Amino acid sequence: MARLAGKVALITGAGAGIGRATACLFAREGARVVVAEVSAATGEETAHLAGNGAIAVRTDVTDEDSVRACVATAVAHFGRLDVLHNNAGGSSAQDGSVVDAPIDEFWRVIKVDLYGTFLGCRHGIPALVASGGGSVINMSSNLALMGIRGRDCYTAAKGGVAAMTRSMAVEFAAQGVRVNAIAPSATMTERLKKLMSGNAEIERLGQAHLLGLLEPGDIAHAALYLASDESSKMTGHILSVDSGVTIA
Repeated sequence: MARLAGKVALITGAGAGIGRATACLFAREGARVVVAEVSAATGEETAHLAGNGAIAVRTDVTDEDSVRACVATAVAHFGRLDVLHNNAGGSSAQDGSVVDAPIDEFWRVIKVDLYGTFLGCRHGIPALVASGGGSVINMSSNLALMGIRGRDCYTAAKGGVAAMTRSMAVEFAAQGVRVNAIAPSATMTERLKKLMSGNAEIERLGQAHLLGLLEPGDIAHAALYLASDESSKMTGHILSVDSGVTIA
C-alpha cells in the first residue's frame, strides 16, 4: 500500500531541487500534493511531473497573505491538510562572516528560511489540527549543528528553524501535530552546484562526505518517512541526512 495514501501534503519551494523531488515522491506514494512555489512556471511544471492530481499555487513564503491563501486553497481543493513541508529557503554566495556579510543578505535569509517557516506553521498547523493532526517537516541544515566559516547568515536562520521545531513539537503534541526537521548537508541541486563553484570552504565540506555527496532524492526519502505514519511517535527531532559530515 502507498505510504501516503489518503494524505494531502503542502510543500513550499517545490519548483525545483529537493522540493520537486519530494513532491514527485509524495505523489508516487499516494499523496495529493500542493506545490507552493513563488515561480508560477516552475510550480506548474512540478505539479505536472508529480501527477496524481497535484496542483500548483503561486506562493511567496515571506508574505503572510500569500501563505494564508495557499493553505486555504489546499483545504478548499482537497478538503484537508495532513502534511506541511516547509522546504523553501537557501543561502547564497553573498553570505559571509558576521563582520563582513551584507546586512541585506542576513535579512533575506532570515525572511525566507526562518520567517517563511514561521508563516507556514502559523497558517498550516491550524489546518492540520482541523484534519485531526498531522506532520510538519521543517528544513534546518547540518550547518545548524556544526561550525563552518563564511555562512553566518544562513546558520543563524537554520539554527532558528531547529529551535522553533523543538518548541512547536512541545506546543502542538496534544493536538496531534508532530513537528520535526531535516538537517541536510550539501545537496546537489542546481542552485548548490552554482554556489559551490569557486567557494573553497564549501568545496572542502563536499570532500568530507563519508558516503558521497547527497542528491535531492536522499532528502525526499527522509521527508517521506517523517510524513508517513511510520514516524507516528517521532516529534521534536532534527534528522541529520548529511553523509556523515557532522561526525567527521
